Amino acid sequence: MHSDLPQFRVAAVDRALAPALQHKIDRKTKPLGALGRLEQLALQLGLIQRSLAPSLNRPYVLVCAGDHGAAKAGVSAYPQDVTWQMVENFLAGGAAINVLARRAGMALIVADAGVNHEFGPRDGLLDAKVAPGTASYLDGAAMSAQQCAAAIQNGARVARDLAAGGCNVLGLGEMGIGNTAAASLLTHCLTGLPLNACIGRGTGLDDAGLARKRDLLARALAHWEDRTDEPLRILARFGGFEIAMLTGAMLAAAEAGMILLIDGFIVTSALLVAYRIAPAVRDYCVFAHCSEEAGHRGQLDYLKGQPLLDLGLRLGEGTGAALAYPLLEAACAFLDEMASFESAGVSNRE
Repeated sequence: MHSDLPQFRVAAVDRALAPALQHKIDRKTKPLGALGRLEQLALQLGLIQRSLAPSLNRPYVLVCAGDHGAAKAGVSAYPQDVTWQMVENFLAGGAAINVLARRAGMALIVADAGVNHEFGPRDGLLDAKVAPGTASYLDGAAMSAQQCAAAIQNGARVARDLAAGGCNVLGLGEMGIGNTAAASLLTHCLTGLPLNACIGRGTGLDDAGLARKRDLLARALAHWEDRTDEPLRILARFGGFEIAMLTGAMLAAAEAGMILLIDGFIVTSALLVAYRIAPAVRDYCVFAHCSEEAGHRGQLDYLKGQPLLDLGLRLGEGTGAALAYPLLEAACAFLDEMASFESAGVSNRE
């Protein structure tokens, strides 16, 4: 079905260096385990990079934008035009992710994965448009197999280009009115969590809007006659071009040995697809935060992911990834710069 999809060879992270890394962490001038999650993070970064001195080079945030046919049925509190308007905001440097990425020292790539708007050639915008938005999964498949494969390939190409340019840490974000609904359906189908446990208020639905969203998504599932457990067919049925593009970016980035900084609910739905295709992708993931969106905690539990932050975020755009990035810098810094008991001449406990 997906013969034109590239084969991803994601190797599990080699844990051979774990004892040496743990020894280096434990010999720092502090009580054992006193830096808590930062120590676990340093260990993970060292294992991903196969290094006792991991370093972060040319960090990027990739924000993929796409529109959803089902958005017109009322699964979001905002009109579909907000997708392209927010892309304009990204390009003008005025969105939350622009501010937070700048603050974190991360470069930003904005990709049109499938927005229902013609931007024309624009500085700072990567044209990866497969089509001007997906079809509605309320009526059938959101994407054809070929469209889904094309979006995955577009994401893979971006990640490989970044890796070739020396980037070794990639934050992932998205924009697309209606994409929390698509992520809810993907999460339900890929994890087995009850559908209603995966459905939240998205951009701020009131109680009536939430009830309508639940009804529409239940109907979408009821109309799915050729049910399958195959992740790419699930993605094509309910996903968005931006979610498919993120899936490809994750797989190619992990294949290249990059650190993946995972944002919130929608990005994690893309990771669920990537994980089902190549389970070893999980080894390369740092989970930035736990969002307020219903279902994200369930996704994290399914993936055994421990988020670094819990700030009540529900914006998307990769904002959680940009906020968490300084913690990765801190983990590398203490591992590289902090004195050991031996080097500092400090007595260790007996």
